[in-house]
Order: sequence, then C-alpha cells, then structure tokens
Amino acid sequence: MQYRTFGRTGWKVSEIAFGAWQIGGTWGKVDDNESIETLLYAFENGINFVDTAVAYGAGHSEKVIGKALKQWNDQKIYVTTKVAPLIPSMTTLDLDGKPSIKGRYPDWYIRQIVEGSLKRLGVECIDLLQLHLWLEDGIYELEWLETLNALRLEGKIDKIGVSLADIRPDQGVSLAKFGLVDSIQVLFNIFEQEPMDALFPECAKTGTAIISRVPLDSGSLTGTWNENTYGEWQEGDKRHMMYRGNRFKETLQRIDAIKDVCLPYYSNLAEAALRFALYPKEVSMVIPGMRNKHEVDLNLSISDGKKISSELVHLLKLHRWKHAFYQ
Repeated sequence: MQYRTFGRTGWKVSEIAFGAWQIGGTWGKVDDNESIETLLYAFENGINFVDTAVAYGAGHSEKVIGKALKQWNDQKIYVTTKVAPLIPSMTTLDLDGKPSIKGRYPDWYIRQIVEGSLKRLGVECIDLLQLHLWLEDGIYELEWLETLNALRLEGKIDKIGVSLADIRPDQGVSLAKFGLVDSIQVLFNIFEQEPMDALFPECAKTGTAIISRVPLDSGSLTGTWNENTYGEWQEGDKRHMMYRGNRFKETLQRIDAIKDVCLPYYSNLAEAALRFALYPKEVSMVIPGMRNKHEVDLNLSISDGKKISSELVHLLKLHRWKHAFYQ
C-alpha cells in the first residue's frame, strides 16, 4: 500500500481508501456481516481511511463501520462522514439557480447530525466532517463554519471538508483559494476530467486535500458491463435509475472506445481507470466502493507505486464526457 499526505493536515493516508456508500444498501442488497469482514480485511491490508455519510442508507453505512471499528484494535483508521443540507420536505434545490447556503446548515441541525453519527460510528471524535453539498455563497455566509469550528473546540470533530455536487468542480475553486476547509471531495475519473483544469491547481496552492470519488464511474469503468448488465439490476438499485433510457447504451459505446485506447497499456480497464484517478499529484486518495474481499484485492493491486503513462493520460483527454446521470 502506498500512502500520501492528506493536504496540510499532515495525515498519512492510504491512496486507496474505502468508499462506504454501497454498504449502506443503496446499490442493491448487501450482507452486513460480509461488509464488516470486508472492512476488517481492508484495514488488515493497509487501508486506513473510510468515507461514509448519514445519507448512505439513512445511517446504515455508519452503523456497519462502527461495528467494524469496535472489532479493530490495530493502526489508526481515519473516518469521515457527511452532513447533508437541511431541505424542507416537498422541496428541492435547483443548483443552477445558485441557491443560498443560509438556513441549510443551521447550528442545531449540524449538532443533531453529528451526535447521531458519533453514536452510530461508536467514536468520540469524527476525524473529518464534510458538508455533503456546497453552495457557493458559503464563502461569506459562515454560520456553517462557525458551528464546525465550535465542534472542533469541543473535541467532537477534528478536520473540516466539503463534498462538491456531481460534475460541478468549478464550485470548489473559490473555496480552495480561501483555504476555508481541510479537504474537498470531487467526482473525478476518465470521463469527468474537469477538476484538473482549475480546482486541483488551486487546492495545491492552499494545501487543501483532494478526495477523488467515483473513480470507476459507478462501475462502468470496471470494463465488465455488457449489453445484458442493465437488465440484471433491480429497480431499487441506484444504477437502474442512473442508466435508464439510452444512457446505458451510450455509456457502453464510450467504454468500448476507451478500452481500445487503454489496451496497449493495460488489459484491465479498471486498472487504467484507478491509475488515471491517482495520476494528479494533488489527489490524496481515491475512494472506490468495495463489497467483498475480492474487490478489496483488485483495488489494492493498483497501489504499487507505478504511475500511469503520461502518454496514455494525454490520449484519454479526448474521452472527457460530462454526464449528469445522478439526476
């Protein structure tokens, strides 16, 4: 396992971290005992960072992680969770309309969420608390930051981060410039390459750590999908909604083109995708999901110190594709 410095925090974190959305049950049926065994196996093999959120199975992912941590008594495991914005029922946030952050992260609400997360995770202090959605006027509407700093002083959280909305890396540029948070999480993969344009360079200037999520594009960049894959997903599986209509067919066509580009370098598309996500020096880690020990082994095999060819990175620039499939 290779380790990287987590921005200006000084933490040494595994460059392959554990993305724990899937163990919350949002991506199809999961077995909690297998999830706990998978987490422990990951820890045993050098993974020391777990990314979860209250929204991942309505706290279920946090509960499973808490059970695994209770059984773990070796090296430090950094745990990060997220607090989603307060959105009244029967309403939605139109991000294109640039909604305000005012009222979305009130003090009482953040504290309520943090207390619940501490209980579910079974810890006294959350290593990194991230806002699960960033709204750009948060640069000067600072109620959220005042509360989080107070929680730091109280010893309930250690570091502060923000998880940006999907395919909106531009939202984080000013946030990084002012250095208001310790980390920024962003969607970054072979398709979604925009973070390299402005966000990553700005983060480097202020020592803001980068957590790279969805490196395998929700599974498409594993290279294992075929024309029958969509029909195998249950309606409750998030991918069934994401790749509805013509989206699945278009994705397969794009994947075939990427495979052709990568084949002279890597026979396995997943390896190329993970190495690509780790290529920028600003990235502290990638957080692929892992359902079982086999998937842990596949991800860990990439952490061998070997970098992807800069020539291949250049060729893959032609395959940038901004696609809002979470909507």
